[in-house]
Amino acid sequence: MSEVSALTDPSVARFAHLIEQALQQGRCERIVLAHYTGAEPQLQRVIARPVTLRDQPHLSLVYRYQTKDITKNLPLAEGCGAVLGLCGPQGFRNAHLHTATEEVQLAFSKKGKASVRVGKPSNAEALQAAAASGRPGVASQGDAHNRDKHRFLDLSRPFLRELGVTDASGHLIPAMSRKWKQINKFIEVFSAALARSSLADQPQIHVVDFGSGKGYLTFAIHDWLRHTLQRDARVTGVELRADLVQLCQRVIGQLHLEGMDYEQGDVRDYHPAALNVMIALHACDVATDYAIHLGIRAGAEIIMCSPCCHKQIRPQLLSPHPLRPILQHGIHLGQEAEMLTDGLRALLLDAAGYDTQVFEFISLEHTNKNKMILAVKRSTPRPADEVVAQIRDIKAFYGIQEQCLESLLKADGLLPG
Repeated sequence: MSEVSALTDPSVARFAHLIEQALQQGRCERIVLAHYTGAEPQLQRVIARPVTLRDQPHLSLVYRYQTKDITKNLPLAEGCGAVLGLCGPQGFRNAHLHTATEEVQLAFSKKGKASVRVGKPSNAEALQAAAASGRPGVASQGDAHNRDKHRFLDLSRPFLRELGVTDASGHLIPAMSRKWKQINKFIEVFSAALARSSLADQPQIHVVDFGSGKGYLTFAIHDWLRHTLQRDARVTGVELRADLVQLCQRVIGQLHLEGMDYEQGDVRDYHPAALNVMIALHACDVATDYAIHLGIRAGAEIIMCSPCCHKQIRPQLLSPHPLRPILQHGIHLGQEAEMLTDGLRALLLDAAGYDTQVFEFISLEHTNKNKMILAVKRSTPRPADEVVAQIRDIKAFYGIQEQCLESLLKADGLLPG
């Protein structure tokens, strides 16, 4: 800690000493840097947490930008030096050291004068910082315990370790906190859909996850169905990239997972042997339409999509009066195309016999899109003529000549009218 102790400003030196003490005594929960005034306009905050890597203490620094996170794992002395080097009137003007019993704040005035305040932890501040880091609140042990009850998966599950979500001791790796939150939210959404569907009482469930990538959600749904619910589930991940298919097949083999497989394939020409649940997250442009079409054609009880890119509709759009002045701006036209594309998909699912919701999910790590289309097959069919007429009217109003999902459903005779 020699780098930290050598600081000359009395307040900064005191703050550094308190960090050093908290780390040495194992009391440091996190260090949060906020109120950034530096030269990187998209940098919002930095969150540092103590971790153990290769049996050595480190600080894991997560640099939170508007559209991405960057994680750096540094030895303690270097990590503390990096944290303090970011503080100042031309950097982060506020730094907060959080422990279970106190909060220490280092603040810089507009004139550059530093001051340190030591107080008791505030539940609101603790929860706010926890929310910003994508982790459950840690304002008190009771709060943390209560929040942990709502997790659908346990951090001790072996697949989390193999995929790099947890370390060898079963502790969450700080850089994966947002992924962990996303995994649990995904299972929460699926759990509610499963309870509303006819699959709730069926002995077997066949899940196909298209574009499954590294398999975080694919392994999660398999583990939750087979380990938590003790269901006879078959889960297949379908991914184009051969290296990710091999990685996930290796994990399946290492953990001896039954009822799970990973295959290389494309949603446009993949033909599953059986399918009750169709998942397609971050399927670009019309790939989402092909995925939904496959699910409908296979009679899936649950369809879950997180669309990305909306290129087909945008060039077809007219700017009808009185919307023309608004839609002259490219960003508004893009938002209009996205709304129309996903709105039509929801209506088409409705016409095909599904109760459909469109709602905000959680952004994936490689896109800021956060919309989910969730469809659960109705137990009792109902006439679709009214919905088909609504689709026809919307297309006519905006001048839309073709929508991929509609064309696919009509070609198969799956859309009335």
